[in-house]
Amino acid sequence: MTQNGLRTPPLPASAPTADLDAAARLFDPSRTPTWELLHRARKAREKRFGNRVHLCAIINAKSGVCSENCAFCAQSRHHASSPPVYPLISVERALEAAERASSHGARCFSLVASGRSLTGRRERKSVLRIVEAIRARTDLEAAVSLGLLDPGFLRDLKNAGLSTLHHNLETAPGFYGAICTTHSFEERLETVLRAREAGLRVCSGGIFGLGESFRHRAELALLLKELEVERVPVNFLHAIPGTPLAGTKRMAPLEALHALAALRLLLPDREILVCGGREVVLRSLQPLVFLAGANGIMTGNYLTTAGQGAEQDRRMLEDLGVPWRRDLPTGAPEAG
Repeated sequence: MTQNGLRTPPLPASAPTADLDAAARLFDPSRTPTWELLHRARKAREKRFGNRVHLCAIINAKSGVCSENCAFCAQSRHHASSPPVYPLISVERALEAAERASSHGARCFSLVASGRSLTGRRERKSVLRIVEAIRARTDLEAAVSLGLLDPGFLRDLKNAGLSTLHHNLETAPGFYGAICTTHSFEERLETVLRAREAGLRVCSGGIFGLGESFRHRAELALLLKELEVERVPVNFLHAIPGTPLAGTKRMAPLEALHALAALRLLLPDREILVCGGREVVLRSLQPLVFLAGANGIMTGNYLTTAGQGAEQDRRMLEDLGVPWRRDLPTGAPEAG
């Protein structure tokens, strides 16, 4: 397969119908009782990862006026939302944010830029300088989320010290057309495959509560399994005024936990992180994400919405008696 003259790996095949039926049953609370599922998910997480969790953090490194029309995103110029608008941040500002994330116990720090992709050589050089600075000045893993990327720049990023490419598939291929029409699902998938070919770790997941069915959730989970992505970020829709999904009914807390637990059972050996939307969707049930199978959370703020804060996240972990990976003494083994 080629696109713009560049070779890309073959796309994965669809899951067999029987597997998809079984996975959809797992996501459906009327067919798989939620509390039973959570119990199974907790055991699966502890078997693979023990009781430890890890923290990650991001910075909105370039905001607003995105050319794409993703229905959930406040940064699209197609919508009537009012996000902050600014160009790619400086190396100094990115490094300050990374050092702050490190002081809060984060293991990985990601630079997230709005837009279909980076625009020109200057932005690419700036991103490479930021990655090099983070690796030189902190003990963090460096990650980026920069839209659609070509193989050459992915190799440049790895050579600069990048550990992980974050590139969500957002939802199942069978539902994607209801969420975005300015670029295809195949283009998103090809960026993930190119990152794997470049030797990068891949962090790829999606958003739940977009209006997708249980079968769509199962379809996404099985695709992530086939892609063998190492980390799966789980977001819950926090509908933003001015976006097409502004009136979407919010997921119930137990439904969100059920979806998380189903993911854990389908992806028993993958790191699963709970990210955007957890505060507004889960409310008082946030601590139960670990019972439901998560082994990490995103701490601090998100792209255009605020999180509950790093200190409150750490207090939650302390109250639960859950150690995070940065708390391990030097040389201590990590579960798995």
